[in-house]
Amino acid sequence: MRSIRVWVLATALTVAAGGGGLVVAHLSSDDPAPAWAAPDSPPAAAVVPPSPAASPPSAGPTAAQLTAADAQLAADRAKSVKQLNAALKSVKGDFSVAVHDRRAGLRYVHRGSVKFDTASIVKVQVLTCMLLKAQDAGRGPTSAEMKLARPMIRLSDNNATTSLYQRIGGRTAVTKCNKRLGLTQTVVNSRWGLTRTTAADQIRLLEELVDTRGPLNASSRKTAFTLMNTVDKAQDWGVPVVARTGEIFTVKNGWDTRTADGGLWAVNTIGRITSKNGKVDVSVVVLSRRNKNYRSGIALVERIAGLTRQHLRY
Repeated sequence: MRSIRVWVLATALTVAAGGGGLVVAHLSSDDPAPAWAAPDSPPAAAVVPPSPAASPPSAGPTAAQLTAADAQLAADRAKSVKQLNAALKSVKGDFSVAVHDRRAGLRYVHRGSVKFDTASIVKVQVLTCMLLKAQDAGRGPTSAEMKLARPMIRLSDNNATTSLYQRIGGRTAVTKCNKRLGLTQTVVNSRWGLTRTTAADQIRLLEELVDTRGPLNASSRKTAFTLMNTVDKAQDWGVPVVARTGEIFTVKNGWDTRTADGGLWAVNTIGRITSKNGKVDVSVVVLSRRNKNYRSGIALVERIAGLTRQHLRY
């Protein structure tokens, strides 16, 4: 199973990504069974003059058939959520997960408001805030900014992150930027890796990276996509493992030990899976802590990401 990296020059910043107004139903492991929006009524059948050589025109599905189909869809999705809830309960570990299937209009969260340390996934926030700051100045990112942003995302370079974090204004600036992005549950730390966030907020951040109606313009969205699609091969674990052949991924992972957790590991993964034919358009976030080691943390977040694809069938 291998996904596609779309290698494009960072200077080719003209293609817009994502967007579209979907009817969204919010699901979580704590939510009651969802109510699904009924589809629009079908147009009235056209009146066709009778012809002895032609078959009678089809009137299309009846209102009763549409209602039944919608009810079945709701039942199928509720069953999938119930199965995923049960599967996650069987997994040992301290984690949260969020999924947004843009095509199906489905959101799923499990412990979505529980705060976790970001570790290096905060670098996507730093990148986004840098891009917005450049937009506000009526320009694209400078060569000096991109010289820091590229290794920050592709290699998870900490020194580059610290320099860019300070360059855009540090904790105060990123906190203000997060409010603009709608990240209401994220608390920025002056030591950027100790920033606290939730799975729900990280899904929101991923959506802002592709929303044509959001604050990021097409050029900024393309820059973010390019960097997150071309991370070093040693760091393309996590979300990308659920991508199937021919699908495209973006990702940023975070990992570090925590003294407060007795030296155990925080391991996080955020990213998107898409397909060229538009049939897959999904954001995935898995946050975890108190993992025994780096490898076990990766195994945990990848297992959880895999369960979301298995049961939500995106």
